[in-house]
Amino acid sequence: MEHSSKYIEEAVEQMSSLPGIGRKTALRLILSLVKREPDRVKRFADSLIQMKENIRFCSSCFNLSDDPLCTICSNGNRDHSTICVVEDIRDVMAIESTQQYNGVYHVLGGRISPMDGVGPSELRLDELKERVTAGEEVREVILALSATMEGDTTNFYIYRSFGDHTVNITTIARGVGVGTELEYADEITLGRSIMNRTPFEMSLSR
Repeated sequence: MEHSSKYIEEAVEQMSSLPGIGRKTALRLILSLVKREPDRVKRFADSLIQMKENIRFCSSCFNLSDDPLCTICSNGNRDHSTICVVEDIRDVMAIESTQQYNGVYHVLGGRISPMDGVGPSELRLDELKERVTAGEEVREVILALSATMEGDTTNFYIYRSFGDHTVNITTIARGVGVGTELEYADEITLGRSIMNRTPFEMSLSR
């Protein structure tokens, strides 16, 4: 559907390109912006530009950050001997919301999925191994990937890659349902899954 204004049409086109936003929702949001005071719209637009220009990946864990190190990795009160491996930045946010974990993270940027053309080299697996073996005194690596076939494949690959290392490899308890993305698990269930994590070897015999 074409709109009476080419500017609205272009704004709707750009807004609807975002995940989960269809053209009807995009139009509703754009019309809401049209009704706002110009200075509020400008602040909104400026905040998006500032975010895009200044946000970066943490040089250690690859979480989003304003600085070279994110606020988690730079926090001396966190347990840096424990690394929780997740697929996505949204998983960090989900786990942090439980307030049940005080270690640090490693964001892989996805999971092994041959069907999608994603192999180990497309993920930050080498960086994970370097963190563990570079003398950071890491004692535990928690595998907190989604309960999917691809997540299980990635878990096993990581486990095998540390076969010659003394670090403890654990996995979150299966309170998170099979096929569930971590970010969609409720806080209580996810928190319990982290607290009740088990040695990864135990999952191999199931």
